[in-house]
Amino acid sequence: MEIIRTGVAGTMESSDIIVTIEPRETEGIELSLESDVMQQFGRQIEKVIRETLAEVGVTSACVTAVDKGALDCTVAARTMAAAYRAANSTDYVFKEVTKK
Repeated sequence: MEIIRTGVAGTMESSDIIVTIEPRETEGIELSLESDVMQQFGRQIEKVIRETLAEVGVTSACVTAVDKGALDCTVAARTMAAAYRAANSTDYVFKEVTKK
């Protein structure tokens, strides 16, 4: 997935995260993360963002995330939405969730 413009998803509300994804000239993901819970969960938030970007095929982007205590599923959803918006794509790939 090629990032061609700025894409944003999320809010600054409690238990949410705002993710901004912009094009980058060189390969790789440049990630800037600000979080109220950075000490406890910073590495996990970064891991979820990077894994989600890899899952949708983003290999080059500047990512800024401001976290307000979002759960992993919210971090992944906001990252995916921002990536699709930044790629100007509507080829969404949804995961099927099954209950056991």
